Amino acid sequence: MQNGSARARTAGFLFALGLSALGADARAEGKIAVVDVQHAVMATEDGIRAQGTLKKDFDKRQQDLDAKQAELAKARDDIEKQSRVLSREALQKRMEDWQRRMVELQTVFVDYNKTLQKKQGELTQPIIKKMVAVIARLAKKNGYEIIFDKAGAPYVRPDLDLTDQVIQLYNSGGAGDSGDEEKKPDPK
Repeated sequence: MQNGSARARTAGFLFALGLSALGADARAEGKIAVVDVQHAVMATEDGIRAQGTLKKDFDKRQQDLDAKQAELAKARDDIEKQSRVLSREALQKRMEDWQRRMVELQTVFVDYNKTLQKKQGELTQPIIKKMVAVIARLAKKNGYEIIFDKAGAPYVRPDLDLTDQVIQLYNSGGAGDSGDEEKKPDPK
């Protein structure tokens, strides 16, 4: 019985090996590629405009934060200079006020960051949607089975990267409407 069991295991192993080899052949025929979606979105004409808008907002807010931070630094210096002349209670009160203002500044900073992230999402979401349409159209046209986001792949052969091609298609209006390929003129 052991001999028959060993043969069954060997046959099962060879069958599984054959299936895995068949699966490998099938996978080898499918085309795969990658796109650095984040880079592509930011490198499109729309993405560059969105970055400009975000930069204006960021610069304005950064100037605001810098001014408040400079004001707090000056207040801290004043407190340190007057520490020998002020009473302990007065010094403590000024330090508490300074700390409260510092916490407020940190809260403003966090709020600014949240606002900028939200604005970035609002500006880039339509671009991403069009980008996905371009990628789907490219995949369908060129027979790609799957196109991965390059951010999720630790290594990719350079010839599998379609990022530049996707950016060019996007900028040339290749995004179009999602149903463009089905809308072909009637030959009659």
